[in-house]
Amino acid sequence: MQQYHQLLEHILAHGVDKSDRTGTGTTSVFGYQMRFDLAAGFPLVTSKKVHLKSIIHELLWFIAGDTNIRYLVQNGVGIWNDWPFQSWLKATGQSDQFPLYSDAWRAKMAEFVALIKADPQFAERYGDLGPVYGRQWRNFGGIDQLAGVVADLRSNPDSRRLIVSAWNPADIPVMVVSGLPPCHSLFQFYVAEGKLSCQLYQRSADVFLGVPFNIASYALLTMMLAQVSGLGLGDFVHTFGDAHIYSNHRQQVAIQLARDCPPLPQMRLNPAVDDLFAFRYEDFELLNYHPHPAIAAPVAV
Repeated sequence: MQQYHQLLEHILAHGVDKSDRTGTGTTSVFGYQMRFDLAAGFPLVTSKKVHLKSIIHELLWFIAGDTNIRYLVQNGVGIWNDWPFQSWLKATGQSDQFPLYSDAWRAKMAEFVALIKADPQFAERYGDLGPVYGRQWRNFGGIDQLAGVVADLRSNPDSRRLIVSAWNPADIPVMVVSGLPPCHSLFQFYVAEGKLSCQLYQRSADVFLGVPFNIASYALLTMMLAQVSGLGLGDFVHTFGDAHIYSNHRQQVAIQLARDCPPLPQMRLNPAVDDLFAFRYEDFELLNYHPHPAIAAPVAV
């Protein structure tokens, strides 16, 4: 994963200091691209341990068109909890009672997650993020974009229209209320010599926390689509707009850059699955993943 380390180093060397929506502050560059040969190994960062369970469940959640965090929390995945939790605190007049990441905040978060998990009505009211990724992938103004790509890969693989967009301007104001406008906003597939490649355009990228997830998620989606379309593996190309390191991640970045990058693991998919929408968590097996320990860092909400 030298490509990822090079991105971190590029931002530190050439980035500019910018304010941001969260008030945290970033060091940012505009415009950068990485390329990963998917036949050379599964691009999961090895200089720190990345929580693959969260990546797989989140991707299956997107593919299902789901936008409620209940499925995620029922499967032990908390990566989307912060935004609906903050919305719940605000809606119930509790925003000023729980300083961010304090012990009281963590206890209240645990209470919120337990309610989401146990109470379907509470989850319906407070656990939905609005028309974010899954909704746009599967129902963009009534269009199932993802199913369309699957059909086109099989019938017209040379098409230049193998595109899925999560950026729906009409829905952006609704997304802002309970979550975030899509950061990984558009992706396109390309078939050459029987191999499937994917290019992602990411308008905004939290490079320390978010980007390792994004790389692995879209690499995995490409592998899944290649399998159900009878194609080999090409490249995953990751193109950025605003790529940034948050100011409260600088120490963690330094720790990571001081480490080497052990070899990439391999990802094995259940070969019996020939329908993109039939994949389940049990259909994925990661082999030979020997990363350095995880590095904790706060999420900028």
